[in-house]
Amino acid sequence: MHYAEYAGRQPQFFHIDHPFPLEGGGQLPAVTVAYHTYGTLNREADNVIWVCHALTANSDVADWWPGTVVEGGLLDPSKYFIVCANKLGSPYGSTSPITLNPATGEPWYLDFPQITVRDMVAAYRELRVALGIRRIRMIIGGSTGGCQAMEWAITEPDLFDAVALTVTLPKITPWIVADSEAQRMALEADPTFFERCIDGGGKGLAAARAMSMLIYRNSATFNLTQHDPEEKLSDFRAASYQRYQGEKLCRRFNAHCYYRLLQSLDSHDVGRGRGGVEAALRQITARTIVMGVDTDIMFTEPEVRHMAEIMGADYYTIHSDYGHDGFLIETPEITRILKQYL
Repeated sequence: MHYAEYAGRQPQFFHIDHPFPLEGGGQLPAVTVAYHTYGTLNREADNVIWVCHALTANSDVADWWPGTVVEGGLLDPSKYFIVCANKLGSPYGSTSPITLNPATGEPWYLDFPQITVRDMVAAYRELRVALGIRRIRMIIGGSTGGCQAMEWAITEPDLFDAVALTVTLPKITPWIVADSEAQRMALEADPTFFERCIDGGGKGLAAARAMSMLIYRNSATFNLTQHDPEEKLSDFRAASYQRYQGEKLCRRFNAHCYYRLLQSLDSHDVGRGRGGVEAALRQITARTIVMGVDTDIMFTEPEVRHMAEIMGADYYTIHSDYGHDGFLIETPEITRILKQYL
């Protein structure tokens, strides 16, 4: 079966019908987690590959990571039971700022509490039990998905055989926080962001996305792909590209969700309450594979390599002309590396 035949399926929903405590204090009265599965769980309940998605993706990994969910591919449904859950705060079906607050009967919007990566993992843990999964063969996460995978591997080290982390770090750097804050400032500069409506903050979201493209790619990428061949005074390709990316995200995402998810990224620190980053990373007992992208200016290759050294992980550098986004584009190379461990 071709991967396109797996993509586009409707998600399933798991409901946590009890108060859900949050790391930052307080609780959600209940939680829903949207998720996709591909393949069949075996009798031993241990043929599982769990994928943690990045910032604005969803649980349909066959859709946003084409070429992976296919027989003979990395996420082979004929061999493995593949799970991808939509993280809390995201607008793709899980509890988020645009789901209903049972206390008011209206969407939460900015009343939605701040959540952390640990809160997301806490929801995954309950879903895993509900699905009857005894052991996870490999957990895979890139970018913010890697933050989730790392956190879970520390929380339940005996659950995983292998942990695969791409372009991610154990603690968010001031550089990334600065980028997130610039994006939040763009959201806040749009007066409709503070209105209680589903499309509030649309222009701010478009501007925030345009900002984020600068850190997801790099100057070499833009200079190569957005070059204007003839002399111009206006209508530059790079300008059109930025507006296109902003408008494209507005059509499929939500500004209030984006705001809270940026905050959850900034607070990521596996060492919090665990004696620091190095002590936390050493709690991971699974075989660990770490991949950095040589042109990434968000989670830079030297930083990712240093994390791998602390963990004693198998480390690979992936070449890509697309910077941080290379973890979504260089699929054949990532597949080649990870299939060795399956």
